[in-house]
Amino acid sequence: MTAGGGKDVLLLHGYLSSKESFYYQTKFLSGSFKVTVPDMPGFGASSPLDKAYSVGDYCRWLDGFIKYCKLDRPHIIAHSFGARVALKYLSENPQGADKLIITGGAGIVKARSPQYMRRVKAYRRIKKIFPKFAEKHFGSKEYRTLSPIMRESYKKIVNEDLKYCAKGVKNRTLLIYGRDDTVTPPSEEGLIFNGIISGSRLIITDGGHFCFSEYPEAFNKIIYEFLTEN
Repeated sequence: MTAGGGKDVLLLHGYLSSKESFYYQTKFLSGSFKVTVPDMPGFGASSPLDKAYSVGDYCRWLDGFIKYCKLDRPHIIAHSFGARVALKYLSENPQGADKLIITGGAGIVKARSPQYMRRVKAYRRIKKIFPKFAEKHFGSKEYRTLSPIMRESYKKIVNEDLKYCAKGVKNRTLLIYGRDDTVTPPSEEGLIFNGIISGSRLIITDGGHFCFSEYPEAFNKIIYEFLTEN
């Protein structure tokens, strides 16, 4: 979906989400920019995946999409999983975009607790004997809703630590996290990315993981000021 005219802005949605999640930003930004909002492969109205995509596969898709749409060094606004793709893409293609805004950005692999490791071992043992039971009772609620290909993709995505990619990002970057975000807490992901991405700024605002749709007016004011400043 494309709306408006002017400098290109590309919006990348989160996991199990779609372009509709950026309804308020698309409507607002299209008054000053040319806004492009795709459904990434496997989500929304896009075709189902024909293989398990990794973050790298999504980066290759993104590179092709930008070229196909003839976007001229777009500003990128990325939410959660979309931030994973943007960080890896820009670490490899620094001239592929202009400014970067990350909201609720994911990509930090945390140390696994002993309880987590015991649960993983139990899952692997039970899966050998009762695979259907294991798939039904282990893993997050989000994971259990996925198709087999999407499950493999999900595992590839969440197990890749993108701190090394964040270090390679040279684009002017703004990080926005909701103070009540329990998916990607600002005290964890936000502060870590802020410390890694050179020259980045961190703003903690009202709301949770979807602060941009919970408090769109405040969020839109922040991103507009960042996108239009010299």
